[in-house]
Amino acid sequence: MSLVLATSAYSEKSDFEAVDGPNVRVTRHEDGSRTIFTRSPDARTLTKKTYSSGGALFLVTIYRMDAQGNPMNCKIYDGKKNEMFKTRYGYRKSDGQLVEEQMFDSRVKRIDPNTGEEMPVRRFIYTYDALGNRSAPISITLTPGKTAEEVYGKPTALDADPFDAPPGR
Repeated sequence: MSLVLATSAYSEKSDFEAVDGPNVRVTRHEDGSRTIFTRSPDARTLTKKTYSSGGALFLVTIYRMDAQGNPMNCKIYDGKKNEMFKTRYGYRKSDGQLVEEQMFDSRVKRIDPNTGEEMPVRRFIYTYDALGNRSAPISITLTPGKTAEEVYGKPTALDADPFDAPPGR
């Protein structure tokens, strides 16, 4: 077992030290933290790992992408790789624009007593102006008196494909 733990620790440290490449993008933040994006060779899986300035793994998000590179869903893990949330994304059929993000708690399933269906713990709904620019999200949460961002953080939707930007940002 100690060999597995040692290998895992080495793997995380080498991820923190990753450099840009054809399937890796590294974003270095002003506070010294880093976000490492790694995509599968077929571009159907995108993994986002966020590290503290000291190199500790803080958050892992694994996106499943469609053929056009849009995230269809993702799972969010803490730094110890415990699954915390799962998210699904909905797109408008007419133009493929993202219209909704629904996040579900992976630890506690919330069931709507009226429908028997699982309820999201937060929803972000997006609208677009006449030029196709996405609005700030309308947020809905089950926690009275709090915004979705206050309770669960920022939207998980990707603002842009990290691989569309040149390496070395």
